[in-house]
Amino acid sequence: MPKGEPILNRAYRPQDMKPNLDAHGIDAAILVQAAATVDETEYMLGLADATGWILGVVGWVDFEIAAHRDVLARIAGHPKLRGIRPMIQDIPDVDWMLREDVAWAYDAVTELDLTFDALGFPAHLENFHSILTRHPDMRVVIDHCMKPDIATGSNWAGWKAGMTRLARDTGAYCKLSGLVTEAAADWTVDQLRPYADHVLREFGPDRVLWGSDWPVCRLRAEYGRWWDAARVLTNDLTRAERDRIFGGTAAEAYGLT
Repeated sequence: MPKGEPILNRAYRPQDMKPNLDAHGIDAAILVQAAATVDETEYMLGLADATGWILGVVGWVDFEIAAHRDVLARIAGHPKLRGIRPMIQDIPDVDWMLREDVAWAYDAVTELDLTFDALGFPAHLENFHSILTRHPDMRVVIDHCMKPDIATGSNWAGWKAGMTRLARDTGAYCKLSGLVTEAAADWTVDQLRPYADHVLREFGPDRVLWGSDWPVCRLRAEYGRWWDAARVLTNDLTRAERDRIFGGTAAEAYGLT
């Protein structure tokens, strides 16, 4: 988390999240890691054990340490570990994911029937395409629509083309989340719409899942405002399609069905 950011540099617990779920008729959620530590993953698995509505955890292991294959196998024994997410957005080397010494992790994630959460920026799109096409059996969720620069609108064409390639050449799912944090502080739904529309058109409702990105979303909006925006952005879809985006796709993508 960014140092000195009071919204994020505090403890958040399940009881802080529950009112948001209750207010919007949501009965279950998946926790996603925020720290590059196994300790945090094990802590979240403990929260999941103690909290019935937490159905899964997306955790972390160190891809750079081959011995973490054993760590991954161990924590994968927990029934609520549903995925793994390396913090690729924070790694300076844009080609890190292509390194031979981290390749074992993609095979291990696939063999253990876990989901790989792809967290990055538009600059990572080409490399993610390479990884996903090399590992077609790996279940993948693209986080935060790959963080397009909504605030300035820069590289719209590159982001759009890269997302289209991922949608058409791979079986990846895309998480409709994180858009507000990539927008300006005075964002509007209309500013988010081109990005949401492109993802929905290219991936289709069966491969799009909504995510709150809470509490990070609080940098730009409270849970309810982002929920309302997402409902507006999907208003033209059928009820069945919206049911997929706001529940069914997530259950499938994280192996809960």
